[in-house]
This record gives sequence, C-alpha cells and structure tokens, in this order.
Amino acid sequence: MAPYRSRLPQLTGDVFLTDGGLETTLIFHDGLELPDFAAFGLVATEDGRAALRHYILPYLDLARTYNVGFILDSPTWRANADWGTRLGYSAEEVDELNRMAIAQVAQLRDEYATGQTPIVINGCIGPCGDGYVPGALMTAEEAQAYHTPQITTFSQTDADMVTALTLNYVDEAIGIARAARAAAMPVVLSFTVETDGKLPTGQSLEEAIMAVDAATESAPAYYMVNCAHPTHFADVLVANAPWTQRIRGVRANASRMSHAELNESPELDEGDPATFGAEHRDLRERVKTLSIFGGCCGTDHRHVEQICKACLA
Repeated sequence: MAPYRSRLPQLTGDVFLTDGGLETTLIFHDGLELPDFAAFGLVATEDGRAALRHYILPYLDLARTYNVGFILDSPTWRANADWGTRLGYSAEEVDELNRMAIAQVAQLRDEYATGQTPIVINGCIGPCGDGYVPGALMTAEEAQAYHTPQITTFSQTDADMVTALTLNYVDEAIGIARAARAAAMPVVLSFTVETDGKLPTGQSLEEAIMAVDAATESAPAYYMVNCAHPTHFADVLVANAPWTQRIRGVRANASRMSHAELNESPELDEGDPATFGAEHRDLRERVKTLSIFGGCCGTDHRHVEQICKACLA
C-alpha cells in the first residue's frame, strides 16, 4: 500500500525530516565494509537488515519527539544496472533487492508512524555514474531508459515516491523525471553542487532547475540540494525567486571540504553539529519553502537533531 502516492504530505509545507549520511555512518561509525558506497546488499541478510534498522531508529525517534513527518528512504542509491554489475549482481538480483529494501522500510512505517508523524516511503535513486564527477554523460532519452527499470520496480511496491540524489548534470535529471512520470510515480530531484554553488558541469543551480522544468512540464514535485555544505550554496539561493521556491529540501554534508578533498580524506569530517543546525536555520530564513531537512556525508542523528532545535524552536 502506498497511501501518499497521490498526495505527498510534505507538500503542505509542514516540516519533514530525513536521515543523514547512511553510508558514512555505516562505514566510519559501525565499521561495515560497503564497496563502492553501496548499502543495498545489506537487505539480503539478517545481520545487514539489523544494521540498517539500528541506523534508522534514532531518526524515527527524533521525528516522533519533535512531532514532525519523516521521509523514509530505501538504501538503494547504488541499486541500478551499472553499479549492480560492478558489484557482481545480476539484473534480477538488483530488482529483488530493491523490492526487499522497500519491504523493510514499509515494516518500519507500520511500527513508527503516528498521526503527528506521517512517514512517507521513498525509493532512493542514484546516478548512473559517480555522484561527484560527471563521467560519460547520457542524453535525456538514454537516462530515461536507464532508470526506468528501478523506477518501475518501485512503482510496484509500497513506495510513495522516488528521489534521485546527488545528480550532477541536467540530462540525467530530465530522463529520471520522464521515467517517473511514465510510471505514475511522484519524483524529487536533488542536485549536488561544488563549493561555488554550481553543478560539477559548471551550470548554475538556477539554470539546472529551470531546464528540467522546461523539458518535463515541471514534472518534479520539488527539488532538493544534497551532498554539499550549506556554505557552498547558501549565497546562490535568491530569496523569493520562482526557481528557488521550487527547492523544498536540503540534505547537506557535515564538512566544508570540496568533493575532491572529501574523496581524498582518510578520516570522517563531522563538522560541528550545533553550527550545522544554525546554518539550516539561516537557510530557512532565506528560502521560506524549505521544510525538508536531513543530512548527507558525515552527518548522523546528532546533526539532524541540531537542525530540529534550530529550526523548530
């Protein structure tokens, strides 16, 4: 059952939380090995599912403590064809793991959702290539064909929506939006930016959002920014601009380092959670449509709790 597929509750403007940096938490805090930052294989084993449950419960507790909604992601950022093949999975195995991942988070929703804490199940999608560096760029048509299998799988499960995280060029975003529309799935697109607030291709965030909306008849339910520190993009968010108002969510990195620096760093830079929370309060004062908050690389439930304290005080 996907009760929110036809009406996403976060579109009302009420605050919703997400989790933080799943992969960095599992690797650096829990000591798990995740080749290629892929967590989706964990759903295949009892120990893996237990690790995922242990990771997400503090976030669900936060949502209930603060009486806000929660967008519950499947751990499937890498569960697409290229990454699956690279990790030794067949297409059939990747499909089954996507389904198992949604089944696990659906069970968590049954356990933790309340009237004050609606939980939206989100099928998480990642880019075909690296999240930081645009590699072999696809056309929009190629991207639509590439991402259709995973999105179609999600449409056959309890997922209420799909979100593509860490997108770094426009054509792939357009293809994902078209694939989701064809599958009748609400879709959210989240771009990553460099320290100058621009996509890795050099395109501005404004240009990217406007281009996707123009090519898809504004198919995305909304946009997000993720995998960049708030100071990397705060200055480019123009208050009250129509394109800025299409952005409803932020999942920022804890570190102020660039993507290249993060790739080379042997240690986890967690930043300062309290400062991180205050920076999100400043973002929300600048962009009134921001109501969805979580984290990305280097963040954990401490960072998200500081966002709650700063933005919900």
